[in-house]
Amino acid sequence: MGNGISRRKVITTSLKATLGAFGGYAFGPKDLEGSNATKAVVKKQLPFRISLNTSTISAYGLGVDQQIEMVSAAGFEGIELWMRDITSYLEKGGTLESLKGRLKAGQLVLENIIGFSQWCHDDPEERKKAIEQLRSEMQITAALGGSFIAAPVMGIKSLDCTKFDEYAERYAAILDLKAETSVTPVLELWGAGALHKLADCAQIVIRTGHPAAAVLLDFYHLYRGGNDWDTVDCLNGKRLPVIHINDFPATPARESLTDAHRILPGDGICPFDQVLPKLYDSGFRGGLSVELFNREYWATMDAETMLKNSYVKTVQVVERAMATGS
Repeated sequence: MGNGISRRKVITTSLKATLGAFGGYAFGPKDLEGSNATKAVVKKQLPFRISLNTSTISAYGLGVDQQIEMVSAAGFEGIELWMRDITSYLEKGGTLESLKGRLKAGQLVLENIIGFSQWCHDDPEERKKAIEQLRSEMQITAALGGSFIAAPVMGIKSLDCTKFDEYAERYAAILDLKAETSVTPVLELWGAGALHKLADCAQIVIRTGHPAAAVLLDFYHLYRGGNDWDTVDCLNGKRLPVIHINDFPATPARESLTDAHRILPGDGICPFDQVLPKLYDSGFRGGLSVELFNREYWATMDAETMLKNSYVKTVQVVERAMATGS
């Protein structure tokens, strides 16, 4: 399926028909509650799951159980939860079994868990403690029915080009935890962090020689890190379980962008029409998970509106890109 015609066959109805079914932005949470009609439409029409990283609604003070219910009600097919929210829920008497039940009831794929273990720390003792933390977080992820946990290279401020073999060994060490937890830590690219080049991610992943090694991409981070859209499809898309989707403005300059500048898909300059078909042709069929940290949105939208806009705009972007992209 490597050409525009075959990609368009994936889209069984037009963008206009889809938005007509959604009623634009007019549908409300009550219309979505208890119904998976919207999810069924998206599943039939889109080659990727539309998911949500709960950072997008993190300012509203919702418990993780509430997050799950609202994300499902808004029509998303998958969700990324933050470990800090899960821990808070457990500390207040909640159980992993209860959360797993809510995910199942909401028909949500647990795409990934967001944690920040310093597994790549240069200090061996700190790294050892961090790996124990990560092991515990991977066990929690498994108990919730998840298969992936984010693994940014916490603990180092910059990459040393003479130490790529060592970085690969550190990543391989946490990949080995999959044997006991059934969870894969996914190496995460950060546009303003130490690991901000896709080529460096690929080098570390390949040097591990590990069959489970994978990369977690993000449209904002790819742009912020100065990566080239023309070579993003050099990766095997089948090895990308989830990608964070968001957009970014033309100003300020790329080097000055922060997480707070992320905007809704389609509202900025990200070349989705170019990149999404490339990712599809490379084999990617995973989740596109909306990840935002936009304070202006939080100040002007309630959680339900934020979720509705995130969902509908992402569907618009994906359908348009897969119908017209080349």
